[in-house]
Amino acid sequence: MGLGGCILMIAVGGILTFATDWNANGFNVHLVGLILMAVGIIGTCAYVSVYKRRRIVEPGAVAPPVVEEPEHHRHHHHYDY
Repeated sequence: MGLGGCILMIAVGGILTFATDWNANGFNVHLVGLILMAVGIIGTCAYVSVYKRRRIVEPGAVAPPVVEEPEHHRHHHHYDY
């Protein structure tokens, strides 16, 4: 399930929990809404965790740092006049 599905579950769960007054025998609509919101939040956290791991750059893939030569290794032209 993608991020959109998780957000949809959170939205539907919130609607069932906070915006409805339905009553059914043996069926608690508010509890179903809470469960949908919890599953949606867990799914969102899992998706973000996996997505974050995919974006990590390997240490070997980064360009090596630039190191300047010390002053005595540089080539200087000295002219004696």
